[in-house]
Amino acid sequence: MAVGEKCAVFAAYSKNRRTMIAKSIYYGLLSLQHRGQEASGICTYDNEGLRIHRGTGLVREVFNEIELQNLFGPAGIGHNRYSTTGDSSFENSHPFVIKGPRNGIAIAHNGNLVNYSELRTQLSECGHVFTSSTDTELIAHVLAIELIENDFETAIVDTMRQIEGAYSLVILTGRGELAAARDPLGFRPLCLGSSKDAYYVASESVGIEAAGGALERDVEPGEIVLFDSNGMRSRRAFREGRRAHCMFEYVYFARPDSIIDGKYVLHAREEIGRALAREHPVEADVVVPVPDSARTAAAGYSMESGIPSVEGLYKNRYIGRTFIMPQQSKREEAVSLKMSPLRPITGGKRVVLIDDSIVRGTTTRKIVEILKTRGGAEEVHVRIGCPPLKWPCFMGVDMSTRRELIASSNAIESIRKILGADSLGYLSMRGLLDAIGKREGDLCMACLNGDYPIGIQDEEYREILR
Repeated sequence: MAVGEKCAVFAAYSKNRRTMIAKSIYYGLLSLQHRGQEASGICTYDNEGLRIHRGTGLVREVFNEIELQNLFGPAGIGHNRYSTTGDSSFENSHPFVIKGPRNGIAIAHNGNLVNYSELRTQLSECGHVFTSSTDTELIAHVLAIELIENDFETAIVDTMRQIEGAYSLVILTGRGELAAARDPLGFRPLCLGSSKDAYYVASESVGIEAAGGALERDVEPGEIVLFDSNGMRSRRAFREGRRAHCMFEYVYFARPDSIIDGKYVLHAREEIGRALAREHPVEADVVVPVPDSARTAAAGYSMESGIPSVEGLYKNRYIGRTFIMPQQSKREEAVSLKMSPLRPITGGKRVVLIDDSIVRGTTTRKIVEILKTRGGAEEVHVRIGCPPLKWPCFMGVDMSTRRELIASSNAIESIRKILGADSLGYLSMRGLLDAIGKREGDLCMACLNGDYPIGIQDEEYREILR
């Protein structure tokens, strides 16, 4: 699997207005590191305004104890970044802060806007100057315009009605106002929680737990949640309608111990493995997961098939998740450094290799090669936990063209030959839906079937489709 995913957002608001929350945000971001490894940042509010520290690298590399102590204040937001719009430079790291109404605005964003180019052109023609290439800065400019004549809540509602695409937002002002918002289709996950001292917002429930809180519920699609001295309140910016949760959250992106929209990711992945075993049985000696994301699916395959699941690949955990690396050449180089076969386990064995997905095919081909040459596997049967990826994603997943998707131009048998596998089986669409436990109309599956929940009007994206 070699897909790049969006980001992580986190926010905290002290209930007593005295608790300093920077350390809680730090812990939340640490637990959400899997969603972004390029940059990290925290912005807090105190009586003097906004304080921010951000930088490129992992959370532990960006922050130390002194920097966290300097982030005073009872309210704040944080972000881990993987670039989807804009490159990996420091200027594109989040939270993004601009001067303006409310003594400044800080925004952290998970997702991707499909009308980014159109809105940016309009604002540029009106004299707005941009310092980055991220759609987060664009959202900040739109919100700043709305704040000139509206209160905080109304300004967010009007902003949401102008931007289109996938977004989960956390917003902080220089007056200490904090808000969270989720797009009307609910592409990206966002949840709420609390402890006796604070309220929390996070991309995944594991972030809330790491900060010392307990999950309460999801932020509903189209909902705005606001925090102030009176507590927490909610408003819907859109009427309830179709939902389009990203199916990849269940297949790959989220941690298995997260709860997304009321379902443990662990259970979904286990069912994915069971369904794979029913749909694509094979005579084999061992089931080997591609660590770490396919481990739970491999356990499900093993339980259903009776074939023992073993750790046949050793993962060097100091290299990081290869999917998050923005360049394909770096991903390929990292595979050989990151994955080593355990020859005593795989040597002379018929191996069922479980992975969550195949994008370009280069990573999977390399792993099959490693198992057969260095691992001594007699056979390698590849089983994939979602249907073939055939269409690009414009909602925040780094699959930008059809040309780079191996399944868009190759039949399954051709893909098998390219991978060097002895057999290849993808999970069916029906099997995926049943495993996740949702209807097709409640998920975004555009990368599988080309059915985009939002009309693609941006000319750059339309050219990609052509």
